[in-house]
Amino acid sequence: MSTFVLDTGMVLGYIRAAGFAEYAEKHFSVSTPPNIAIVSVVTIGEIYSLSVQFGWGSEKQKKLKEVLSKIPVVNINHPEILERYAKIDAFSQGKNPSKRLPGGTTSRNMGKNDVWIAATCSVLKGILLTTDHDYDHLNGVFLKLEYIDQKLKGAD
Repeated sequence: MSTFVLDTGMVLGYIRAAGFAEYAEKHFSVSTPPNIAIVSVVTIGEIYSLSVQFGWGSEKQKKLKEVLSKIPVVNINHPEILERYAKIDAFSQGKNPSKRLPGGTTSRNMGKNDVWIAATCSVLKGILLTTDHDYDHLNGVFLKLEYIDQKLKGAD
């Protein structure tokens, strides 16, 4: 059994029925029991914000709610997630005394929403499915991630 934490780009792919979401389903069985896909409550906020920014009409809003109704949501007000947030943020800034960035890696400013998503994934010991490289420096340190190229199709 695997727990897959979907970042905002992945959820957007499911809403749009994008080929890369189909690829993820085919190659990782994301929604096939006993596997489970979850999202952070932060992702829900980001998706709703994007729906406003993109001017989604009623049909797209309906699809958004349909997709989200099938994915369990994890809140961030859990002591372990709050603590992990601090550790990941400090690590990314190169200021975590117990975990140092690998040699040749420089500190980076992660978006705070991405830190929340990473902290949630880390505490749940999930596999982060992402469409961007914002989390790469955390792979193998705080979490496991799988990068999904948005050019991929289900047939790939």
